[in-house]
Amino acid sequence: MTINNLADLFQMELQDIYDAEHQLVKALPKMAQAASSQELRSAFEQHLAQTQQHIQRLETVFKQLNQSAQRKTCEAMQGLIEEGQEILSIGQEARDAGLISAAQKVEHYEIASYGCLVTWAQQLGHQESANLLKQTLGEEKATDEKLTVLAEAAVNVKAKKS
Repeated sequence: MTINNLADLFQMELQDIYDAEHQLVKALPKMAQAASSQELRSAFEQHLAQTQQHIQRLETVFKQLNQSAQRKTCEAMQGLIEEGQEILSIGQEARDAGLISAAQKVEHYEIASYGCLVTWAQQLGHQESANLLKQTLGEEKATDEKLTVLAEAAVNVKAKKS
């Protein structure tokens, strides 16, 4: 795909985050299974359900733009997931802290991506799409905050004691 203008960039980034969300749907169940903390496992399971909604919202955005929902391999997400896989081999208490770290790296990538997409959608006059993307952005920020609270309140404390 040749990128000549903001509309082209917007389309490419939609395809990128669409692929990233699909990759995450495959990774989250493994992360949930690896977590020893029930709260962390539950957070991953809840985010899996949200991620499936994010995919549906992106498909709606593609429809609003009269485009087919296509994926462009998100190499950044591949790298983040691969890095997260390394966490699975460490000790259980430290593993939960590592899983939160890996998940927050993913959240920060998604927050940056959706933040740009919201701005670009607005600038391109796609307000309905911007509203959908903004909803997902809010959920990504909330998940990041939830993970921070969980880490600081319990998981990191437990990892420090072991």
